[in-house]
Amino acid sequence: MSHTVAPIALTMGEPSGIGGEITIKAWKNYKSELWPFFLIDDPERIRKLAQTMAFEIKVKEISNPSETINCFDKFLPVLPLKNSVTSKLGSPELKNSKAVIESIKTASKYAMSEQVLGVVTNPIQKSVLYESGFDFPGHTEFFGHLAGTDLPPLMMFISPQLRVACVTGHKSLSESIKEISLENIINCTFLAETSLKKYFNLKKPRIAIAGINPHAGEDGSMGNEERSIIAPAVDHLIEKGVNVKGPFAPDSLFSEKARKNYDIVICMYHDQGLIPIKAIDFEETVNVSIGLPFIRTSPDHGTGIDIAGTGEASEKSLVEAIKTVKTMHIGSKRELLTVN
Repeated sequence: MSHTVAPIALTMGEPSGIGGEITIKAWKNYKSELWPFFLIDDPERIRKLAQTMAFEIKVKEISNPSETINCFDKFLPVLPLKNSVTSKLGSPELKNSKAVIESIKTASKYAMSEQVLGVVTNPIQKSVLYESGFDFPGHTEFFGHLAGTDLPPLMMFISPQLRVACVTGHKSLSESIKEISLENIINCTFLAETSLKKYFNLKKPRIAIAGINPHAGEDGSMGNEERSIIAPAVDHLIEKGVNVKGPFAPDSLFSEKARKNYDIVICMYHDQGLIPIKAIDFEETVNVSIGLPFIRTSPDHGTGIDIAGTGEASEKSLVEAIKTVKTMHIGSKRELLTVN
């Protein structure tokens, strides 16, 4: 079955970072491979940025997402913001926070009303947003707030060689340890299993649960969380029919041999999952928010403030994030997407 659907919405991200540059590069170098997308940004900023980077592209200002499909092959579509943007590459400015947040809210509005296939977010400079009063650890939690989810959405990172999901997200290590509970492990695992079934056509995902202590606690001699929290969570999940094993020692769980035995690892905290997946495949790793009522992905890197404007930024992770939205939509709808 073929079906013509809505475009993909890209948020602006931090305007002083690499978001605009990698979006331009993604359109210029990969548009023939990508489902049509539009950027929620300042059209004139993108025109000037393209000129600065010596990219010969045409930007088209659009007034609604539906205009994207017909112009995408010739123009980079940009839906303008109400808030102005006066950014200088490499120098984040507090006054741009309103525009950054507006871009995210606009994308969420279109996603909730099903006017877009999904949302891809360019990286934000959280420290600057916090100064403006932004009260969320990151995109994932903010989208959960905007969507009104009952449970907080979580981060799942996918690459061709590894998938990981994090029980705790953008929190300090000390805070994360406090939030590693039976309930949170169970919720994260159920969300990951549901997402792999719904979007990636895995009928019974093989799930590995990581321990938190060295050697998974080594029978309690290096910490008791595995025995008191993680193992009971695994037992509960098995009783509920989830194909799960663990807890496993984190230091040996990500080897090439070990990765053949599971489809995803449930990690206890951010760096436990992010370090191995970025080490294995930095450029093709994609961040997926699980537990939202719409598809949201992002590249797995930050704002690149230090290299903004140098031309060094790679667009590959963003390209994979855009491709993943289409993959997930096809997985959930079981339909072939065509541009008519």
